[in-house]
Amino acid sequence: MSTALIILTLVIITALAFDFTNGFHDTGNAMATSIATGALKPKTAVALSAVLNLVGAFLSVEVALTVTNAVIKIQDKSGAPRPEFLANGGRELLIIVLAGLCGGIVWNLLTWLLGLPSSSSHALFGGLVGAALAGLGMDGVKWTGDGTKLDGVVGKVILPALMSPVIAIVIAAVGTWLIYRITAGVAERYKENGFRWGQIGSASLVSLAHGTNDAQKTMGVITLALIASGHWSDTENIPFWVKVACAIAIALGTYLGGWRIIRTLGKGLVEINSPQGMAAESSSAATILASSHLGFALSTTHVATGSILGSGVGKGAEVRWGVFARMVVAWLITLPSAGLVGALMWFIANLLGGLLGAVVVFALLCALAGWMWLRSRRAPVDHSNVNAEWDDSGASAPTTAATGH
Repeated sequence: MSTALIILTLVIITALAFDFTNGFHDTGNAMATSIATGALKPKTAVALSAVLNLVGAFLSVEVALTVTNAVIKIQDKSGAPRPEFLANGGRELLIIVLAGLCGGIVWNLLTWLLGLPSSSSHALFGGLVGAALAGLGMDGVKWTGDGTKLDGVVGKVILPALMSPVIAIVIAAVGTWLIYRITAGVAERYKENGFRWGQIGSASLVSLAHGTNDAQKTMGVITLALIASGHWSDTENIPFWVKVACAIAIALGTYLGGWRIIRTLGKGLVEINSPQGMAAESSSAATILASSHLGFALSTTHVATGSILGSGVGKGAEVRWGVFARMVVAWLITLPSAGLVGALMWFIANLLGGLLGAVVVFALLCALAGWMWLRSRRAPVDHSNVNAEWDDSGASAPTTAATGH
C-alpha cells in the first residue's frame, strides 16, 4: 500500500470519526425540548433522531458540494484541480484535510465535555481554514466568490452564522406568541397533550433536516480528499459509498446521545413546555431546510439555540442569560480555536513529514479524545439524569442533590 493511500485511509477514518462526534454533539438540537417536556422518552428520542438523520443524509448534496468547493481553494481559474495538490498522490492536501479534521474533533469533544452547544460545522470549517492557512497561506482559502453570488467562507459560512440564530429567534418568538394567543381558551391538559404530539412531529423534522445539512459536511471533506488523491475528479457530485458511510456514522453518533448538551439545551437555557417546544422545533426545521436547499453550511446548533431562546421570549418566560452568554462566547471562539488546533496539527505533521507525520497526528487525536472521555466519566450525564433540575452552577452535569442520588 502506498504512502498516499495510507494517509487517505487515515483521513477517511478521521472524517467518519468527526461525523460520529457531529451526531452526538448535535442530538440536542432536535430532541432536547421533546426530552425536557416528556413528549419523548430519552432513549426513544435519540433512536428516532438517529433513524431520521440517516434518511436525511440522502436528500441533498448541496451542502456537501459547498464543503468540497467553498473552503479550500482546490481549483485553478479553469475549474480544474490545482496541479500542486495532485502531486505525490495529493499528499499535501491530504495532510491539510487530516489536520483540519483533528481541529474540528478536538473542539467538538471539548465543548461536549463542558456541555456547551457550540457549532460542529464551524469547528470543522475552522479546523480546515486553520490547516489551510498554515500549509498554503492566505491564498489557500477561498474567502469569497466571484462577485456574482455568495460563495466561499464568508458567503457560505460566516454570513449564515450571523443571520441564522437571529432569524430563528424571531420566528420562534412570533410562533410561540401566536400559539399562546390562539390556544388561550383551551384547557391546559388538552393543550399539553396536543402539543406533545406536535413536538414529536416537529422534532422529527429537525432530525431529518439535521441529517440533510450536517452529514453532508463530512461527505464534502471525504470527497475533497478523494479529489486530492486522484480517486475522484467530479467537483459537482459525491460518490455513493461516501453518502452511505457518512449517513451511518452520523446516525450512530446521534443514537449515542450527547446527553451533556441535551441537558444544557433542554434545562439550562429556559424552562420549556410543550407549546414552546413545538414552536422552537418548527422554527429550527424551517430555517435549516431552507438553508440546506440554498447550500448554506449553517450551524444547526445556532439555529436550535436561537429557536429555544425565541420560544422563551415569545412566552415571556425566564431566560437564563448567563447560560446563553457562555454559549455565545463558545460560538465566537469556535472558528479561531478549531483553526489553531488545525494549524498546530499541520505543523506537527509537516515537521515529521509524510506518513510518520500523519500517523503521529492521528495518534495525538486518539490520545486527546481518550483523555476527554475519561474526564467526562467523573460526572456522567445519561438518559437517567438528563432532566434533573438545573442548579445554575454552570456545571454540565447535575449535582448529587439535583439527581437525588
